[in-house]
Amino acid sequence: MKQISRNKDNGNAIERYGKSFCHALSGLWYAIKCEHNMIIILLATIVVTAAGVYFKISTGEWLFCLTMIGMVSATEMINTSIEAVVDLVTTEYHPLAKIAKDTASTATLLFSFTALIGALIIFIPKIMNLF
Repeated sequence: MKQISRNKDNGNAIERYGKSFCHALSGLWYAIKCEHNMIIILLATIVVTAAGVYFKISTGEWLFCLTMIGMVSATEMINTSIEAVVDLVTTEYHPLAKIAKDTASTATLLFSFTALIGALIIFIPKIMNLF
């Protein structure tokens, strides 16, 4: 039986990893330029990072913040991918296309709410201690 494989870039392992990294950066650049939610995520990342430095949060708090930043960002990228594939397959309204897009965006929303609640738990006591 013939093995099915994807069309991958040619070259040695280092060249393929380099191309793969460039493709990932291209995807990130696209999301920053074209997806308004990525701008919100980047701004939230800057605010959380600045607050973390200012309040000297613990290692565990940093790990939570970094995990949430990574998960929200990655989920938004997956959501963007799913929306692009659905748009590639059909430009007409279809209930299944709506379900795919809506549930993908819900994944990002759920992680965002989790990150917000965690940030409130971490930062509200620190902000209250300022007064």
